[in-house]
Amino acid sequence: HSAQRPGLTGVLITFCGVRGSTPATGARFARYGGDTSCVAVSHSAGSPPVLLLDAGTGLANVTGLLGGEPFTGTMLLTHLHWDHSLGLPFFLGGDRDDARVTLLLPDQEDGTGAEELLAQVMSPPFFPIPPAGLRGDWRFGSISPGQFKAEGFTVEAREIPHKGGRTFGYRVSDGRGVLAYITDHCPTAYGPGPDGLGEYHPDAMALADGADLLVHDAQLLAEELPAEAAFGHAAAEYAVRLAVLAGARRLALFHHKPSRTDAELDEIARRFETAEIPVTVASQGATMEL
Repeated sequence: HSAQRPGLTGVLITFCGVRGSTPATGARFARYGGDTSCVAVSHSAGSPPVLLLDAGTGLANVTGLLGGEPFTGTMLLTHLHWDHSLGLPFFLGGDRDDARVTLLLPDQEDGTGAEELLAQVMSPPFFPIPPAGLRGDWRFGSISPGQFKAEGFTVEAREIPHKGGRTFGYRVSDGRGVLAYITDHCPTAYGPGPDGLGEYHPDAMALADGADLLVHDAQLLAEELPAEAAFGHAAAEYAVRLAVLAGARRLALFHHKPSRTDAELDEIARRFETAEIPVTVASQGATMEL
């Protein structure tokens, strides 16, 4: 499942967790992996990750990418649903005295601060320690839609429709390669769109515009939309069409339904073998280089 090519020094993407909603365990999920959303971004194949996208249970797998060193970098959460945040206290690379972590998440309409928000689920009686109990130098902050700098990258945040809390998508660039990360996307919130899969709205199109790699929500299939679109997710067919319309070079289908088995994900990969651009079904541990 790796698209990395030796000899290149572009931005390296590592999929540390690719599942949506809740982890999936058992032999039927072993090849694609069962941990929830987390993508690690490194400046090159020879350097450790410095930018982390989401903090689901896959966050624990980032520790193995650090070569025994502490994590020093920035973590961007798209939103605060459990499958994007509950990996935080299990990130050994960030929970040590010499770690330095800046955690940023979407600002809230009511003005609640980032650390206070996280403490609503990460504190007694739900968990033994609050965010402030993590070892190392942790800084928590909120961000608004727009551009900012993080760890040598230019990041653009835009609001993406999703159910149950403010959600961002991110566009990450080092000046040469561009990664677009749009997960937990409910395009049907804007109506059925031209093909019944949801609108190709300006914010999603702008994030994906000409991206070298688009990582996109594909929790559903087109035939599942009538019954399940209200949960707040996109169909794989929508992700493919969005990527083509936006001129993205490659697409990685992501945020797999927790009940979707390896055999079923293989079938999804076959479904898009003849798509207009290369389509990968993201698997845990796989890397892609920009």
